[in-house]
Amino acid sequence: SQIAFMTLTLFPIRLFFAAFMMLLAWPFAFIASMGSEEQELEKPLSWWRKIVDILLKAIMRMMWLAGGFHWINVKGRRALPAEAAILTVAPHSSYFDAIPVTMTFASIVMKAESKDIPVWGTLIKYIRPVFVSRSDQDSRRKTVEEIKRRAQSDGKWPQIMIFPEGTCTNRSCLITFKPGAFIPGVPVQPVVLRYPNKLDTITWTWQGPGALEILWLTLCQFHNSVEIEFLPVYIPSEEERKNPVLYANNVRRVMAEALGVSVTDYTFEDCQLALAEGQLRLPSDTCLLEFAKLVRSLGLKPETLEDDLDKYTASAMKMKKEKVDLKEFSAYLEFPVSHTLESMFALFDENEDGMIDIREFVIALSVVCKPSKTLETIQLAFQLYQSENGTIIEEDLAHILKTAMGVSQINVTHLFRAVDEEEKGEITYDDFYRFAELHPHFAEDYLYADQMGTESGLETSSLSAPNGICTDFSPENGEDKNKPLQKKLN
Repeated sequence: SQIAFMTLTLFPIRLFFAAFMMLLAWPFAFIASMGSEEQELEKPLSWWRKIVDILLKAIMRMMWLAGGFHWINVKGRRALPAEAAILTVAPHSSYFDAIPVTMTFASIVMKAESKDIPVWGTLIKYIRPVFVSRSDQDSRRKTVEEIKRRAQSDGKWPQIMIFPEGTCTNRSCLITFKPGAFIPGVPVQPVVLRYPNKLDTITWTWQGPGALEILWLTLCQFHNSVEIEFLPVYIPSEEERKNPVLYANNVRRVMAEALGVSVTDYTFEDCQLALAEGQLRLPSDTCLLEFAKLVRSLGLKPETLEDDLDKYTASAMKMKKEKVDLKEFSAYLEFPVSHTLESMFALFDENEDGMIDIREFVIALSVVCKPSKTLETIQLAFQLYQSENGTIIEEDLAHILKTAMGVSQINVTHLFRAVDEEEKGEITYDDFYRFAELHPHFAEDYLYADQMGTESGLETSSLSAPNGICTDFSPENGEDKNKPLQKKLN
């Protein structure tokens, strides 16, 4: 086949040449970055720095040429730093989105750890990024202040290139923009990316090929197309300056129109939930994304969510298996009855009798709070459901897993029997944990496979969605947000 032939011929040559170009760029970036002080960076570039800029851009262009990007189609005019201090780029779908960064050498927002990566870290430092530190709890505020300071420097600093979606999507629509780029209230230039290739080997998200496979498949393509369009500078109104969320939404709408795609209200945090690499992969028809949205609307903040979870778990333990009505649910959460609270209650109202099992709320909240820590959520659920001798039955496991995955039906018989080796009809968390240790892919082997072809379970398409966030993020479902809430969790 073509891929096999390209793997043996073109791929190793391209990979070697691309790596060589990056290594070639390193000494220039290293020398130019030495001793650079902040005050010096705000001055116009010296003649030798301008030469280094030209050399590095040429080397980076040769690197992309080696990857099959023979020509880069640029539309529109890039604004000067004094016209627009911030470039907002979307959609963000791949590490190949670094192409406009290497073309412009605009500063970007990067994790502080990135500067320690050999070779690449030196190239990153050269473009004077805004570093974000995970270890600093105040990092988000400091990052926004630094962006604001640079943006309001009247063009003294290089432009800042920001991907406001904050995560990779499948380009089918634009998710909610994070407000960081819009808080300074200065004009921004929207930049849209397109990859009009017959075969999409570019998109890198939670489903489909991994990073190395994407690199391999892309380098095996004879030619890769990319279009970069600089849209007119967007000058915010007085209202938009005061309201960064409104500003972000209006810029997103302009970019979506240019791309010919729709927008969706899903956020970066929703994507984190969908992207989580726990042992239970969320199916595309999960209701937990809707639940997470309601959690935020209710006023529960991500930074205090773990403390809230502990508080609600302790209360649920005291209530044991008692069901509650809306008024009792309101008292339990310590939030007044509102439309948001009613919507959240409806998600768990399995029998539509106005009563819910509070334990299911706690499990769903645990998944939202710790999306990658599957076993921690299951351990918590066992504590809520277990009998006095520390065991649960198959029906309990079904309640736990369908709530943890946010689906209405799930068949756990195959999994339960595999865990219950002694056929006691009941299992402990220790039994489940030992089984999960021996079968780290238990969900794929015992849950997802069982759902295929069953009418009451998940559809096969839900589990094998194309390379992208999930079908909930596609434009076709964008209008569903105004429909009455379905009882999907139960």
